[in-house]
Amino acid sequence: MKTLVILSSILGDRSNSKQLADHLINRVKASNPAAAIKVRDIGAQPIPYFDGNTAGALFTPADARNVDQQRLVEMSDALVAELMDADRIVFAVPVYNFNMPAQFKSYLDHLARAGVTFRYTPEGVPEGLVKGKQVFVLTARGGKAEGTPSDTMTPYLRQMLAFLGMTDVTFIAAEGMAMGEVAALEGMAQAKQRIDALLPAAQQDSLAA
Repeated sequence: MKTLVILSSILGDRSNSKQLADHLINRVKASNPAAAIKVRDIGAQPIPYFDGNTAGALFTPADARNVDQQRLVEMSDALVAELMDADRIVFAVPVYNFNMPAQFKSYLDHLARAGVTFRYTPEGVPEGLVKGKQVFVLTARGGKAEGTPSDTMTPYLRQMLAFLGMTDVTFIAAEGMAMGEVAALEGMAQAKQRIDALLPAAQQDSLAA
C-alpha cells in the first residue's frame, strides 16, 4: 500500500501537525519497514502560488504553451500523478487564523483540474475522479474548536476532498497547542491515541501490504 504524506506547516520540525504525521508514518513502518512512503513538504518547499499565469498555462493547448507554461503544467501534472498513485493519503494541515495555510490552499487549487481529478456528468453533477483512497487529515490548532462553528477548515476540506472523489476521510485534531504545556501535551496525546486506534498493530500488515 503506497502512502503519500503532504506536510504544509511553515514551522518545520517544530510543527505539531508534522509530529502527528511522523507518528502515523512510524506506525506504518513498524509493521512494514519496506512500506512505500512518499513525503512532500510544501511548507519547506512551497509550490508556486496558483495565479493567473498558472490558470492560463493549464488552459492553453499543449502545443501552444511556452517554456514557462510547460514547466507549470508539468509541476501540476506531477502533483496529480503522485496523488493518483497513492493508496493512502495523509494531509498534515495546521490551522492558521481559523483556516489552512495559503500554501495548502494553493496545492488544492493545483489538484482541482476539470477532466483530470473531477468532471461534470451530462446532468451537470460533479464527479470526483480521485477514488478509492484512504485519507487522513491531521490538524493542529492553538485553541479548541473541533465540532464547533469556529472550525471553518474541516467542513471546507471535507467538501473539497469529496468533490475530488476522496470520501473515505478521517480527521484527527491535536487541539490546545497554545493553551499551555498541560493542554498541549493532552491534545497531542489524544490525537496520537486516535491514530493508534485507527492503525492498530493487528491491522497494519494488511494496510501496508
